[in-house]
Amino acid sequence: MRASIEVADIFRAAGPVYRAAHAGHLSLAQLKVMSAIEYCRTAALGGHVEACEDCGQWRIAYNSCRNRHCPKCQGAAARTWLAEREADLLPVGYFHVVFTLPAEVADIAFHNKALVYELLFKAAAETMLTIATDPKHLGARIGITAVLHTWGSAMTHHPHVHMIVPGGGIAPDGSRWISSRPAFLLPVRILGKLFRRLFLTRLVALHEAGRLSFFGSIAHLIKRRAFLRHLAPIRKKRWVVYAKAPFAGPEAVLAYLSRYTHRVAISNSRLIAFDKSGVTFRYKDYRRDGA
Repeated sequence: MRASIEVADIFRAAGPVYRAAHAGHLSLAQLKVMSAIEYCRTAALGGHVEACEDCGQWRIAYNSCRNRHCPKCQGAAARTWLAEREADLLPVGYFHVVFTLPAEVADIAFHNKALVYELLFKAAAETMLTIATDPKHLGARIGITAVLHTWGSAMTHHPHVHMIVPGGGIAPDGSRWISSRPAFLLPVRILGKLFRRLFLTRLVALHEAGRLSFFGSIAHLIKRRAFLRHLAPIRKKRWVVYAKAPFAGPEAVLAYLSRYTHRVAISNSRLIAFDKSGVTFRYKDYRRDGA
């Protein structure tokens, strides 16, 4: 059933004025996303006829844009991803692991998404593989399925990586399977320390290579001394790594991840009202009590 308000409706009504007001500040990719959502399932993208062989009833169905940011196009893609990942599951217990960037780094990531998100993925994966291989811990080569989330429940920028990790791995010589303890995979404090070191070392290297950009309130971080001073407090702060065995099984965690691999920030179901004063939408903030 069609939502009473859709993102496409808002783009069609307010998009032309918004694009004119922000001409030169919107990227080509952003303009393409807006266009795709506006034209999705309209005559502009063409269509096809669907007919029932039994009753003879027919209807015209307009084509989807298939843009990954479109609220109407991601359901089928999520189901396909889930089916493919479920086929990869092993008959063992799985753990749900989350690596989160501190706010001071999230600000930098916002202006350097491709570089910092890639660094987040690589540092998190290397951390897991390194500690798991250590004989003092699991002593095995593990596998990981990881998904990037860039916003939190309160709709604010909050880069973090979700992983599902089997409770064990292959011995270094490939001879046998090594199981983890039933309710314990790897020590999160040690994971956090290595993740912090790997990430910050490589982030500083990116800065020294002149590959990072800074704008607005953090424009001063382009200077090396200011950049290092900005990072100094988080070198001593504990970086949060969450690890817990999923009570409902790995299939439940995969289903959770599938909702995010193909999820858009503002889905049609979040929209409450749209008028001349603006757009009203709902969100959750777990840091606050009440609705």
